[in-house]
Amino acid sequence: MNKSSPPRKPVSGVNSVYPDAMNTTPFATLTPDSILDALEAVGLCPDGRLLALNSYENRVYQVCLDEGAPLVVKFYRAARWSDAAILEEHAFTAELAERELPVVAPLRLAGQTLHHHGDLRFAVFPRQGGRAPEFDSARTLEWMGRFIGRIHAVGALKPFAARPRIDLHSFGEEPRDFLQSSGFLPPGLADIYFGVVEQALSGVRWCYERAGRVATLRLHGDCHAGNVLWVEGADSGTGGPFFVDFDDARTGPAIQDLWMLLSGERAEQQR
Repeated sequence: MNKSSPPRKPVSGVNSVYPDAMNTTPFATLTPDSILDALEAVGLCPDGRLLALNSYENRVYQVCLDEGAPLVVKFYRAARWSDAAILEEHAFTAELAERELPVVAPLRLAGQTLHHHGDLRFAVFPRQGGRAPEFDSARTLEWMGRFIGRIHAVGALKPFAARPRIDLHSFGEEPRDFLQSSGFLPPGLADIYFGVVEQALSGVRWCYERAGRVATLRLHGDCHAGNVLWVEGADSGTGGPFFVDFDDARTGPAIQDLWMLLSGERAEQQR
């Protein structure tokens, strides 16, 4: 789960889960002592060494233990997801792992994957090493396409119940409305900014209309290169991509897990 910083995500689905989300102070009680106490409460024996890892929404640490390999602990941002939504994410990754797909699923400790310590909620994961995938390799593209296709095949078996959808409202209209009501933008820029936003949203609406009825399924939701760890040994069948951080898993069109991987010139993206 050691990965590069993801692109900044829009404020979406937060207030619909917890109306007072913007009034909380996330991670105010998260200290080195509370991290160690939380881990000890689920039966782990950390030796005190903590390494903060890159994460935009949550707080993620590599934790060294008295015995055994290091683990990764993720503390969830307060008021972002309900417990039910987090458990759906865990269940989805467990489904994928059971089918031998290369994902990093949370460990089950004391009979559960989501733990509470005071006002903190957290999950513990095995540490997965790796490097960024090299998309100029045809073999890498083949491996990535194969596994994303298999993830989607599992994702299509049943819907999410507690996690929201990726659509124009949650990723476009809701963030726009939040910014309009917040007063964050200087008055001299607001009209220009929201005019450009409306042009963009009009283009998105037209694309939805052009596409017609599109099938939706459970997705990774944030499948950019920083959430894929490439392990050496792919040629011998012992490596390849590992998909991490399903925190943004949602229901949506399959293309969501492909377009975020695009980069480079147009010809490279088309390939």
